[in-house]
Amino acid sequence: LGKSLYIAEKPSVAREFARVLGADGNTRDGFLENADSVVTWCYGHLVTMSYPEVYDPKYKKWSLETLPFFPENYLYEIIPSAKEQFAIVKKQLSRSDVDAVYVCTDAGREGEYIYRLVEQMCPAAVRKKERRRVWIDSQTEEEIKRGIKEAKPLSEYDSLADAAYLRAKEDYLMGINFSRLLTVKYGNRISQFRGGKWSAVAVGRVMTCVLGMVVRREREIRDFTETPFYRVLGRFGSDGGPVQGFWHVTDKSAYAGSPALYRDTGFRDRKTAEELIEKLRAVDPPEGIISSYSKKTEKKNAPLLYNLAEIQNDASRLLHISPDAALNGIQELYEKKLVTYPRTDARVLSTAIAKEIGKNLSGLTHLDKAKEIAEGILSSGTYKTIAKTQYVNDKMVGDHYALIPTGEGLGNLGSVGETGRALYDLITRRFLSVFYPPAVYRKISAEIELGTEAFTAGDRTLTEKGYLAVLEAFPVGTELRRTTRETAAGAVSDDSGPERSAVQDAEPENTGNDGGESGNAALTNLRKGSRLPLRSLEVREGKTSPPKRYTSGSMILAMENAGQLIEDEDLRAQIKGSGIGTSATRAEILKKLFTIEYLRCSAKTQVITPTLLGEIIYDTVDRSIRPMLDPTLTASWEKGLTYVSEGSVKPEEYMNKLEGFIAKRITAVKDLRNESTLSALYEKAGSFYPERERRGGAAGRAYGGRTARRKETAQAGKHRQYPKKGENHE
Repeated sequence: LGKSLYIAEKPSVAREFARVLGADGNTRDGFLENADSVVTWCYGHLVTMSYPEVYDPKYKKWSLETLPFFPENYLYEIIPSAKEQFAIVKKQLSRSDVDAVYVCTDAGREGEYIYRLVEQMCPAAVRKKERRRVWIDSQTEEEIKRGIKEAKPLSEYDSLADAAYLRAKEDYLMGINFSRLLTVKYGNRISQFRGGKWSAVAVGRVMTCVLGMVVRREREIRDFTETPFYRVLGRFGSDGGPVQGFWHVTDKSAYAGSPALYRDTGFRDRKTAEELIEKLRAVDPPEGIISSYSKKTEKKNAPLLYNLAEIQNDASRLLHISPDAALNGIQELYEKKLVTYPRTDARVLSTAIAKEIGKNLSGLTHLDKAKEIAEGILSSGTYKTIAKTQYVNDKMVGDHYALIPTGEGLGNLGSVGETGRALYDLITRRFLSVFYPPAVYRKISAEIELGTEAFTAGDRTLTEKGYLAVLEAFPVGTELRRTTRETAAGAVSDDSGPERSAVQDAEPENTGNDGGESGNAALTNLRKGSRLPLRSLEVREGKTSPPKRYTSGSMILAMENAGQLIEDEDLRAQIKGSGIGTSATRAEILKKLFTIEYLRCSAKTQVITPTLLGEIIYDTVDRSIRPMLDPTLTASWEKGLTYVSEGSVKPEEYMNKLEGFIAKRITAVKDLRNESTLSALYEKAGSFYPERERRGGAAGRAYGGRTARRKETAQAGKHRQYPKKGENHE
């Protein structure tokens, strides 16, 4: 029998496979080997798509006459910086003593693409070899052995590979065609406005849509008009203490149907609120009567487990680190066998994993923070029934189940940085909390009548901590925020603001109440018909709030849940489960928008705002290829790729639709005569920015001359250096 060749995505993963296979004692140049196995790796992408000028020198010059650009046969080339490792991988594939190839790249669309490109460049090397796909959820020894044992023929993943190729072609074609189109058409006008050199316009299937979301939100905030409103707060006395509530309109109220109302709970001007107070003070006797009273128990279960988007959002919110930094930190945990596969969209476990979950819990008994909690779960046996809960659902598990701790590799925690340890705590406490009972609240709602008017009072009190006890045992972020300041690369930021408790972070309303502001515990001892002397009345002024800006974390969630941004109900249902980009690429897309200075992100708060250049690009796209800004289109393309990977849509059908879309838009833009309109829009946007940003500045200079080619390169998915883990150009 010949040897088996195992091809991983990165050296660290290859070393784990080699250790499990017993091949780690014989290290060669670029691979490891023993009597039965050879293990090598790809360093991420080794192969990429060629520039247009490789097809024909005429494409080196950007011109409207050469658009649209649709290659009949796509050309690929080895990334210059990866030639040495590619040669090593090719040599191992070509060995006559290797008769089986195990593809061990990351279990997902991009990992599939990385290997298929390698195989495509040396088809003769694998022609007579058996090829199997290893699909694993963690890098524990047990999981690696299972993955090898259960490896399926590579051909079973051909549809996934088709989707991977189409994704790359789609990004390449949109990047090449639309970036050249808008640059040639509008680049000079943008440069003239900004006082810089020729500007390239970078357009991408996903990044342009994200840019649109941020700019639209900024303009909503900019156009927002603050509206004051006035509410009436009443305080009533009781033997058990004060009760307070806010006035609201009822059918019996003198203000029912009044145009002076602001919603049903206040007034548009202070004078009307003060008039109400005068009327209420004249009520005789001056006491309120509880006309309705309800007391109920409210239970709140622990949230579902983390997927990548959810933990990136919490990392931004609680730790103030960027999605890119969070992904890198979780990737390190994964490679050190501490957590399962990070690039997952699922927030639940499979039934198969649920049956073995006791092993994860047993491992966590060796972690000081988790020891007591994990031991308690094991002794109570609650983990044995986890399969019957909402945390296990095979229908909601795609390629991978939720992100959880493996219970292994704890010896590696010492070599993980502060950010990684905080992320591990987040993952671990979320995992442990699902085995705990729900948090229990006592919720009281009461209506107090004073004459013909009514006040609403309420109280919500936490009576049983349930899963919140786990969160209190795992506070996160305090030490990080106290000792570390975020760098431009996305490390952890300093936060001088007040700390929130773990319970507050997980349950912002756990001590709030539904009527007055606070101090309504006295409601507990009251009942319907209780009489409460009126103590005081006062006007409380409020103001409407503008929409909130996106943070890096909330943007990741918005990208994942793009369907919520779509008004059409049928289309929203059609793309349910599809978002903008993928779990593997969203952080990289955001990072790219910051790098090319279309967006900026506050290191301290992770709040995202557009730059003037970003607004200019938005207006340019909006008046030329508006669908590129639409989440509907972007998410539907992603849904189409999902259909291809499932085998329900043929690649040819998808490509025909894609090329038709691009060709139609190019024809339309060539005929546009909207330069003067755009100039007016640029001026309007520029009025909100300082003069130095209006007239070039760092952002403007970054787009001059030779930089244009680099921008197109990034957009087309070209890698002159091999990309970081999970990097994608959308």
